Amino acid sequence: MKNILPFLLLSALVLFGCNPTEEKVSENSKDTFVEDNYTKQEVDIAMRDGVKLHTTIYSPKDKSKKYPILMQRTPYSSRPYGQGQMKSNIGPNVNLMKEGNIIVYQDVRGRWMSEGIYDNMRAFIPNKKDSTQTDESSDTYDTIDWLINNVENNNGRVGTWGISYPGHYATTSTVEAHPALKASSPQACIGDFYFDDFHHNGAFLLSYFRAISLFGTYKDSPTDTAWYSLPSLGTQDQYQFFLDAGPLKNLNKYFQYEKLDNANPKSEDKVDDFFWKEITEHPNYDEVWQSKGIIQHLDKVPSTVATMVVGGWFDAEDLYGPLETYKGIEKHNPDNYNIMVFGPWDHGRWARRSKRNAVGNYYFGDSISIHFQDDVETKFFNHFLKGDGSKNAGLPEAYVYDSGRKEWKSYDSWPPKNATKQEMFLSENQELTSTKKSNKGIRFISDIKRPVPYSEDIKTVFTPRKYMTDDQRFAARRPDVLVFETDILEKDLTLTGDILAKLKVATTGTAADWIVKVIDVHPVDAEENNDELQDHLKMSNYHLMVRSEVLRGRYRNSFSKPKPFTPNKKTNVNIKLQDVFHTFKKGHKLQIQVQSTWFPLIDLNPQTYVDNIYKADEKDFKTQTHTVFADSSIEFTVLK
Repeated sequence: MKNILPFLLLSALVLFGCNPTEEKVSENSKDTFVEDNYTKQEVDIAMRDGVKLHTTIYSPKDKSKKYPILMQRTPYSSRPYGQGQMKSNIGPNVNLMKEGNIIVYQDVRGRWMSEGIYDNMRAFIPNKKDSTQTDESSDTYDTIDWLINNVENNNGRVGTWGISYPGHYATTSTVEAHPALKASSPQACIGDFYFDDFHHNGAFLLSYFRAISLFGTYKDSPTDTAWYSLPSLGTQDQYQFFLDAGPLKNLNKYFQYEKLDNANPKSEDKVDDFFWKEITEHPNYDEVWQSKGIIQHLDKVPSTVATMVVGGWFDAEDLYGPLETYKGIEKHNPDNYNIMVFGPWDHGRWARRSKRNAVGNYYFGDSISIHFQDDVETKFFNHFLKGDGSKNAGLPEAYVYDSGRKEWKSYDSWPPKNATKQEMFLSENQELTSTKKSNKGIRFISDIKRPVPYSEDIKTVFTPRKYMTDDQRFAARRPDVLVFETDILEKDLTLTGDILAKLKVATTGTAADWIVKVIDVHPVDAEENNDELQDHLKMSNYHLMVRSEVLRGRYRNSFSKPKPFTPNKKTNVNIKLQDVFHTFKKGHKLQIQVQSTWFPLIDLNPQTYVDNIYKADEKDFKTQTHTVFADSSIEFTVLK
């Protein structure tokens, strides 16, 4: 197992947002700033139920003043462990590291060097009855209480931060928070596991297949060595791998372990990876998934905690979470200091010091992440942890990047107060029109042997990122993708806020997925290109995907109570797409694509209704003909 540790850790660090600030402070890869200016202490802090959590504390050597505590809790390891072993970078960014703060990392319950049993997205327990009832909020509370009473030279103020899963733990720190917690920045934070990461509106993110074991392999004692292994596809063509694999139940063999319960790894009936078992046994939004959501408890964030929620407009992993976290705190706690920052980033990219900022093929500008760290993030934490802590922090309520104009904007609410709803119809002849022209049906065949790929790239990825800005021409030219677009725009059109696709559809089967993509079609005479653009592409007529989402059709009325389609019956299917802030410039076109497969980003729908798709048989999968009617519409939030 030890020989795969470097790969496993790199996968977790880079792809799941575990401390991406661990990047070179300078071009000198042997930078010794932390070693020269900090001391490191490793302690095991007892929680209220006696379980000890491994905690690493970096304290400034300069003892002439008191410092606030900045803490990150993580399932991805607070390594390196051992005396004399130190991180090369600590804290949310290099500014906060260099100016001096007490930086703390903790392995959460049941992970790495901490005791206890791990629960993936452990449920929050309201109204705890005794010390045996613990959750991530109580573990954070107990940790903070120990730190402020035992760490020398702290000023009594604590801040929490994290990206991705650590971002979720930052959110949980704010719920029933310790009085010493003054500032928290949940970044790319998971909000509800049925709508983030591994699920999207009932569809399984098959592209996350290799990450399952990272979260679902049991560990019974503290360890500094990886105890899990990640499956190998044995090919660079993941599309073909999953197509050949067939029904999802054929993947069970990758999540069986001989060392647990004497399981037979050849058995298709025994699944021992507890996360895979949760996924496959609970296809609907039942009490298991409902209990794991933290956004349902944001009414319990006290006014004493300032929050800055950070996200990327092109984050393939966690966009739902930060948007709903900001909106949830805003809704339940309108008097709290609660702001949002969203930039043109993929997952966690704002924590890098790279000058050029791009996602996949698309370049957005220079020093965008550096500006965020230097002028926003550092300012936020310093104001609430070292300054007067008033609500006058000098930062806007919503600091958002217009990914079309490529510029920052500030607003005192989100969406901006001057935003209005505007509806466009999916008319015949590939038109996107401001008025409904007919009710005619537009048909296409959804062939389960030739599903629409989510990317034209032939490669295997651990978790997908690049596709969020991919050129969609490859999809637009398939017969099983419907295309609707405006005429060339005569003036700028700015979308700001959420998008609602109000489809009217029918199918010859009893089940179907529906995917809607919002695309910025660039001018055919565009000549600008960039260093990130793949060699086979040009910006001329580039189809930039601005937003996309899937809905598993059985959940069109309820995520808890699935319902089959009646064959050939016209049916309403509404799909909520996450917020955007994008200007479609004069000379561009706004395009909508509608399709029914998106492979292998999401798993294949059998297109015949079965109670549990994870247990579907080969015979359940059938090619069907789908219809989208021309009175379908898309409701945009438009900035006036």
